[in-house]
Amino acid sequence: MNVADQTFGTKENGVHDPLRYDVHADAPQEDMKSESKDSLARDYASKREEYFECPRLEMLEYVPSDCRKVLDVGCGTGRFGASLRKRTGCDVWGVESNAGSIQKAEQNIDRVFHGYFGPELDLPPGYFDCIVFNDVLEHMLDPASALALARALLTSGGCVVASIPNIRQFPTVWKLVIRGEWEYQESGILDKTHLRFFTRLSIMRLFQGAGFAIQRIDGINSFLSQESGDKALWRRYSLFSWLPITRIKDMRYQQFAIVAKVG
Repeated sequence: MNVADQTFGTKENGVHDPLRYDVHADAPQEDMKSESKDSLARDYASKREEYFECPRLEMLEYVPSDCRKVLDVGCGTGRFGASLRKRTGCDVWGVESNAGSIQKAEQNIDRVFHGYFGPELDLPPGYFDCIVFNDVLEHMLDPASALALARALLTSGGCVVASIPNIRQFPTVWKLVIRGEWEYQESGILDKTHLRFFTRLSIMRLFQGAGFAIQRIDGINSFLSQESGDKALWRRYSLFSWLPITRIKDMRYQQFAIVAKVG
């Protein structure tokens, strides 16, 4: 799973700053913003190196083959971007907040920005044919602001490609509803750095609300277990799956892959 980046916007370009909230009326907003960035940096620095190395090869097919300029947000060490370059010959830029991944990323893709995905990076507007968020939006305080910024950076007819964890995956729901468990993990659907949780329906609403037209949304990584104990839960799911309820089929997937164009 790729490292995710937090959007830190401003009122400029119509993107607000999701960290400017008034939890403490006497706390300077800039101090809060700095503290939140530092906390995120510590969280990602504590992750194992493999967390940033995932190639996400299953997402390659979702990037249109005619895209020439791609931005990979939360690019990690750039392994996905390297595969994309090899596949299509496109120019790949990346945004990465984890300092430990930057050097490898620079060797794998064309250009890397060290920081958080926001207007302060001064990325060129209307430049990219595709912007990729592989398991990134769920780590953001305000994913809608990230998509608003992405729209401004895309060419006319450009698209966003994203992978987003499915909180309705059967083991997660079973453990919550039947066992009363909600235990955060180092990675996976209940990654301790996730700030938002999504279902297929809420993913569609997020993108449509941001002005995108959804071209494709697929469940991916079916029956992918994070724990050995999940095998028993999947046997239970196989029994439930015979019920005549269409939407229960979504519960087999760990993530959804989405392609959405500027509306």
